[in-house]
Amino acid sequence: MKRLFVLFIASMFFFTNQVSAETNNIREELIYDIFVDRFNNGEASIQEGVDVEDPLTYNGGDIKGITKKVDHIRTFGFTTISLSSVMKNAEDGYHGYWIEDFFEVEEQFGTMDDLKELVKEAHSKNVKVMLEFAPNYVANTHPFVEDDEKSDWFIEQDVEAKDALYWLDDVERLDLANEDVQDYLLEVAHFWKDEFNIDGFNVHAADQSDTAFLERFTNEFASDDFYLVANTLSNDHDVQVTEDMVFDAVVNNQLLETFQDILIKPDQPVSKLFEAWEQASEEALPLLTVDNKNGKRFSHMMRENGRDTITVWKMALAFLYTAEGVPFIYQGSELPMYGKDFEENQWLMQFNSPDPDLEEVYNRLSSIRLEFPVLAHGDYEEVATNDYLTLFKRTDGKDDMYIAINNGSESKSVSITEIDSDLQLRGLLDDNTVRENKDGEFVVGIPRESAEIYMVEDNKGFNWLLIGFVVGVFILFIIFVIMMSRKQKQREHKKHA
Repeated sequence: MKRLFVLFIASMFFFTNQVSAETNNIREELIYDIFVDRFNNGEASIQEGVDVEDPLTYNGGDIKGITKKVDHIRTFGFTTISLSSVMKNAEDGYHGYWIEDFFEVEEQFGTMDDLKELVKEAHSKNVKVMLEFAPNYVANTHPFVEDDEKSDWFIEQDVEAKDALYWLDDVERLDLANEDVQDYLLEVAHFWKDEFNIDGFNVHAADQSDTAFLERFTNEFASDDFYLVANTLSNDHDVQVTEDMVFDAVVNNQLLETFQDILIKPDQPVSKLFEAWEQASEEALPLLTVDNKNGKRFSHMMRENGRDTITVWKMALAFLYTAEGVPFIYQGSELPMYGKDFEENQWLMQFNSPDPDLEEVYNRLSSIRLEFPVLAHGDYEEVATNDYLTLFKRTDGKDDMYIAINNGSESKSVSITEIDSDLQLRGLLDDNTVRENKDGEFVVGIPRESAEIYMVEDNKGFNWLLIGFVVGVFILFIIFVIMMSRKQKQREHKKHA
């Protein structure tokens, strides 16, 4: 039954995606975050400088490798991919932040034509492509650094170069308050947008960027068919969004950390996720994420705390895919991959070790997200809480959906009375049905460490036709067993006669 549901929703996905491609509303997207050098090696001839044993140099991932995996990405329901910086870098600049030429593709990643082919292939599969745009830093070997006429283009670096940010030791920081720098970076951005027909920018280290620059940049590129999102340099700061910045969505690290703290251990209140979401959404529409390339992987945190990967990812995705915001999933989460620090986090993708149960969780939840527009556009509220169980609601004035997440080690339930008596709740994950009881309440109860997503529909009561069919089959089976037993006895009687 579950697989039939998945196949039905998957068939509807293509129609839904066609509609999304015309409206280009970022709320309808499921974004897959790709670290180019650590994704997939698609061009074996590029080997110079590649060492898969060294976490601080190129490991071989390239643009052709991504092109070859577009179907993999689409299989998990993702509608947009966000690529890490692909501009030409200094030696060993696998991360993309030692920029030496803003107008060239890093040769370890491929060519201009490779990037154009990736965008073309992705678009043919109804998948959008965003590029990470890194405006704050250049390699200390960039020609601008020794150019006396550009001596006022740089300011002092004030972030400590440690752990995943070790690369800051080898960069110079651009002064984004300088209008000449702004003009140059806008020219760069227009080049990548126009030359490659991309669908948006993910602005790197927006927490370190000058406010006036971000306001000018976002207003320059803001449109209905081009996305603008922002990430941060580390998990220590959030982007200070102003009314004049036109970001479609922004990473919020407080929400990220709360998410990790709550779900990596049982018996933590899910209601705190809603509180963190409320704070984050006051600033901007949040990019909903649970990890990134700079620290310990979310799946590794689960394992350290003895939690079941499938169980926790089901709860995590139930929140990420139904809360108001834009799901932003780091590569490898769908397999899943593990890593205790940024070096292990950034291993090449292990496509040969997927978990089919986790794949089904992703397929199911992405199908539900894409099939029901209310999960992208509806108002979002917390309806009821009982210890570690929280019931959320999305509503758009036409449709209502309820989301129950129980992070406790025991089954829990909540009661609500806001639903009309002639309606019922039907679960889409575990096929649960909730009807009004004799006290006029709808009691929503789910097992420990689980999640359920309910659609509201007419109360269909018992399906007597189906029940009659099942009973009939059972009676025929009993008759068949009795007849076969009698025939067996007759054969044995004749044998001994």
